[in-house]
Amino acid sequence: MPSIRWVRLKKPFAETTDSKAAYFFIQEAGKQLNDHGKICTVVTSLLAAYTGLYSTYGGMKAPVEHFTRAASKEFGPRGISVTAIGPGPMDTPFFYGQETPEAVAYHKSASALGGLTRIEDIVPIIKMLVTDGWWITGQTIFANGGYTTR
Repeated sequence: MPSIRWVRLKKPFAETTDSKAAYFFIQEAGKQLNDHGKICTVVTSLLAAYTGLYSTYGGMKAPVEHFTRAASKEFGPRGISVTAIGPGPMDTPFFYGQETPEAVAYHKSASALGGLTRIEDIVPIIKMLVTDGWWITGQTIFANGGYTTR
């Protein structure tokens, strides 16, 4: 039986909002979900990239990938699957506001299929993971058109 006795976090971890929110989300989901439930976290394809340009963002998402794997083991006996999806650079207003025109051009050209990841590319994968894809657990799915691989 999963313990769900995750510790209360203290600084400096508490200052990393991405990681902290995911940690408590997974913890609470483990308490609230019925047996055979599903959890899907969102990380980044930068976890599979070799670049120094996004160390802070990638570093904030790396613990989420670990929490996902750990929770899949802890909640597995209840039939709860826990997966992560790692989109590539997203074609959203937020992305364009953070990048230079040169960086945008690079990211658009870097995926094997060309272009940026669209929300419409990610939603069907998440839907599959939380319905029929329950047998996939403890994995990070990099859905990025070949932007990164691992």
